[in-house]
Amino acid sequence: MNETIKEQSWIPLIIVALASFIIALDATFMNVSISQVVADLHTDVSTIQSTMSFYTLITAAFMLLSAKLQDIVGKKKLFLIGTALYGVGTFVASISSSATMLFIGWAAIEGVAGALMMPATVSIISGTYSGEKRTVALAIVGVMGAIAAAIGPLFGGVMTTFLSWRYGFACELIVVILILVLQGRIPDFKPTESRSDLDVTGAIISFIGLVLLVLGILSLTKDFNTSIIVIIVGVLALLGFAWFEIRRKRNGKVPLFDMDLLRDRNLRAGTTVMLLAYLSMSGALFAVSLFLQSVMQLNAFDTGLTTLPLTVGLLIFAILAPNLSGRIGHKKLMALGCIIAIIGCLILSYQFKLNTTSFDLLPGMFVMGAGLGFAMALSVDVALLNIPAEGQNNASGLTSTGQSLGESMGTAIIGVILILGVFGGISHAVDIYAPQYSGNETFQLEVYNHFQEVGNINDVNVDNNVVNIVNTVVQDAMAFVMQVTAILMVVVFILTLRLQDKKT
Repeated sequence: MNETIKEQSWIPLIIVALASFIIALDATFMNVSISQVVADLHTDVSTIQSTMSFYTLITAAFMLLSAKLQDIVGKKKLFLIGTALYGVGTFVASISSSATMLFIGWAAIEGVAGALMMPATVSIISGTYSGEKRTVALAIVGVMGAIAAAIGPLFGGVMTTFLSWRYGFACELIVVILILVLQGRIPDFKPTESRSDLDVTGAIISFIGLVLLVLGILSLTKDFNTSIIVIIVGVLALLGFAWFEIRRKRNGKVPLFDMDLLRDRNLRAGTTVMLLAYLSMSGALFAVSLFLQSVMQLNAFDTGLTTLPLTVGLLIFAILAPNLSGRIGHKKLMALGCIIAIIGCLILSYQFKLNTTSFDLLPGMFVMGAGLGFAMALSVDVALLNIPAEGQNNASGLTSTGQSLGESMGTAIIGVILILGVFGGISHAVDIYAPQYSGNETFQLEVYNHFQEVGNINDVNVDNNVVNIVNTVVQDAMAFVMQVTAILMVVVFILTLRLQDKKT
């Protein structure tokens, strides 16, 4: 099959889109299955949460190394190696008899495999399609992670409620087998560098920096002060990595990551847009899911159904984006998407009360998803707009790292914001409904502990003052989360204005 025929086929896109989907799904579908996993494996919640965190950590840490290995091994070959390894990991996870076995299969094997696959998904698309088809393909791959993250709770809820969490991994294994069966439809890409070009020292420094950065972010809600120190050390390590790579290139050696690529404004802004958009989406989904399960007392399946409007909005507008961008331009459409997402956040900020229903959240969730669909769908295409062919693999690694960091940072950062919102809400509510306790930190801490321990929100009806306080806390905390998310989207909007629009 010649390259012309291959480019006319959407099979390569379907293959890499499925890969992007299952990698992102792995990070979210188990959130609603934790209690069942704990019971089945005779372990505890913190162990399973740590396993989930390490999956994201390992994936992010190996991303830059994986991007360079594409040049040495070949992007298709590396993608298939990662896919096969991912299949091994999903199989081990699905038959796990202990928490250790689950960690090996899910966090360790699948984490490394996901890192091998993610940058290749972008660079395979860039090398397979051109023009409008490339825009469409990158748009679909660009939002696959977001769609998977959004429907993860629903998928996990269905698996856990009607079958078993193990079937979630089994479904991923089926997708892996399908990818391997269809792998002949992916074009071949020859390696452009040799093994001697691999920058081992740079790989180690980048690994340490990314591990510390992500580990610090994931620990924000547990030990804030220590986490900040770890994040700072991680950032310093990454700055050291940048200095080392610049020196290496000046000495005539091949760097792990070509820092000259960062001179391109679109790559910098587009990657940051991807990071902040994924941060906003994953963080908002975390906060909303927490509200649905702790306040509205919805089960995993109903929680997924309630967040589905965001997925629908995201998918519809992501599909529309490539065609519309050809008429009004990438830059304007992404900016419009940011404005729509901001409106969605502001609508949602008024909807969280004790008597909130799933229907009340539908408009805001759909509008927010629609705006994110425009912004996310075009960010990868714009980021790679000016990157020459020889730099595509490096650049794809950077955009994939941005996406992975955004997904990792969302839950942790929004979790901190939610806690701050709860404390602020308690202070505000006590001032209104129990002014005699204003400024009484002990009383406010007791209210906070009571708020956390309420198993069913109807239990608070025994005391009207407590009902009023909890209601105000819920409104203030969730409104604060949505306002911060809106501010993040304002930052994304400003970044889109710095983009060089794609010429049509």
